[in-house]
Amino acid sequence: MKDLEEKTIVKKDIYKGKIIDLELHDVSLPNGNTSKREIIQHPGAVAVIALTNENKLVMVKQYRKALEKSLVEIPAGKMEKGEAPEITAMRELEEETGYSCESMEPITSFYTSPGFANEIVYLYFANRLTRIHENQALDEDEFVELLEVTIEEAEEMMKNKQIHDAKTAYALQYIKLQRLNQK
Repeated sequence: MKDLEEKTIVKKDIYKGKIIDLELHDVSLPNGNTSKREIIQHPGAVAVIALTNENKLVMVKQYRKALEKSLVEIPAGKMEKGEAPEITAMRELEEETGYSCESMEPITSFYTSPGFANEIVYLYFANRLTRIHENQALDEDEFVELLEVTIEEAEEMMKNKQIHDAKTAYALQYIKLQRLNQK
């Protein structure tokens, strides 16, 4: 098997931010040549599939500046340093939706953009939701609208690109697959 590893020769910190850090790496390639890699360091994130007792998917609508538009997404958020993904998932569910859950079932994890970023998203299923408060407990710079939609409504939102992010699309495919397997 070929050695495909690229080895960092020099690393330069370009930017240290609130959410990401940007690094420029000079790398040695497997063929002996060198190249540059722009790398985004991210602390990781969680996303939560939460279904109400009425079998509605709990979602949030949020403006995404990088896209200059709002998207409908499953609840999600950035992990804090040293925080376990399950704890982040429970915290984000409560903050963004006002729901808590009895337990979080891990589904999978995936890299969002492995060509230039190390961000990993841990996907959970929230078991037995309880509405603990009507208001959201959002960060001071976070503005989201709470939605509860049927799976069919969510699929329609995907068709018209109101839902247009990978984690939510992945979550909807997971739900559809689970339904098929239960038949």
